[in-house]
This record gives sequence, C-alpha cells and structure tokens, in this order.
Amino acid sequence: MYQVGEYIVHPGQGVCKVDEIVSEPMETYMLLPVGVRHPIRISYPVASEGRLRPVLSKDEAEALIDEYPQMDTDDFTERSVALEEEHFKNQIRRGTCRDSVRVVKTFRRRIAEVRSRNKKPPVAYERILKQASERSLAELAIALDVTVDEVRSLFESQGGEDFSQN
Repeated sequence: MYQVGEYIVHPGQGVCKVDEIVSEPMETYMLLPVGVRHPIRISYPVASEGRLRPVLSKDEAEALIDEYPQMDTDDFTERSVALEEEHFKNQIRRGTCRDSVRVVKTFRRRIAEVRSRNKKPPVAYERILKQASERSLAELAIALDVTVDEVRSLFESQGGEDFSQN
C-alpha cells in the first residue's frame, strides 16, 4: 500500500501525489496529479492499486537518461496511423518511464524523417510525441527532484537532441 506523500504513476493521469487515503465507504487513494495547470483530486480504489506503479528511483532515472543515446527506437508499424497511435498510447499508459522515453525517441525520429522528405507529419505523431514527452519528463523530474526544464537539459547534454515536442 502506498503512503500519503508518495508519488505514483496513474495509468491515465501520469504522475500523482498520494494526498490522502480515505477508508469510508471503501479504502480509496485521493491522488493529486503533478505538473498540470489546474489539478483536480481524483479517487482511486486501493483494491486496484496493482495498476499503479511507483515513480522511478533517482538512480534509475539517471541511468535512463545516460542510456538515451544508445536506446533503440520502436519499429512497430501498422496499416493505419490510428492503429499505430492506439499501440503507442497503450505503451505510454501501461508501460514504464523507459517505454515513454523510447516512444519519444521513436516519434522524434519519425517526424524528422517525414520532414526530411518535405512532408508534414501526421497530427497523430505529434500528439503521441507530446503525450510521451510530458509523461516521461514529469516522472523524471519528480525522481531527480528537479524541474522539467532541467530534465530536458540533461537529455540534450546526453543525446545532443532536444527532448521536447517538435
């Protein structure tokens, strides 16, 4: 069971802080999403806590950032952009921070390839990149106890690549 004050990753909301644990009428976590403009407390049943996961440790976060330049991209393709989007959004929601970082690297590369052919990338590519980037940057910022901008700078110093969207 998670404790009040701990940071966890909610599959739909991303990084949240356990704000309170309510026991009536059933045990429920009251979660406060982190890094959103107007956070709204959400309730999540303790009985379903298997879908939640703890935020990376500081060592895991540092290792992930160091590994970024050598990280492989995901070569998953499907017959339609909508099916690809569904696949990658499921990876972001249900996967680890490493999965989200891999999705960022994959879509930065895919968008660059499309633009190199003087074409406009599908809107879905940019949407996936934005979601994966926000999710992974928020988790890494909490793990390292720094700002999102400082995490971006760490990635840029490691990989020479801008880690933000676009």
